[in-house]
Amino acid sequence: MTEWLDHIVFWHWWILAGLLLIVELTAPSFFFLWLGIAAVAVGLILLVFPAIPLETQLVLFGIASVVAVLAWRKYRETRPITTDQPNLNRRGNQYIGRIFSLSEPIINGVGKVTVDDSTWKVKGPDLPAGTHIKVLGVEGVVFEVESADT
Repeated sequence: MTEWLDHIVFWHWWILAGLLLIVELTAPSFFFLWLGIAAVAVGLILLVFPAIPLETQLVLFGIASVVAVLAWRKYRETRPITTDQPNLNRRGNQYIGRIFSLSEPIINGVGKVTVDDSTWKVKGPDLPAGTHIKVLGVEGVVFEVESADT
């Protein structure tokens, strides 16, 4: 029943690599590419050394997979993604450093400010409505502020 496992050749690994790349195209992650590359590597090794037993092939695939994933992570750590719109999905960060007037007072550390057509919660020292505040940071959807009137 398992005699076919004794006859795994290089192109079987390349077919697996192709299937993994197809999965990569349909999956929402960036992981199966590295497994596909590992399968290609095992296929190349098997092309050069065709007598490698299946157990050794599987170990090579496991090692190549781990090495490929770790190498990619190390590469991404040393070369972070740069973008011309770093605050694209962090809308509140564009307001850091800007000064606004409180639309509602800060009472017990919580208040509100109107920015353009949006209302944002703010947290900071208690201040009356109309006070100018400076946005120091954003925590979720809440501005961290301080008084800009000095």
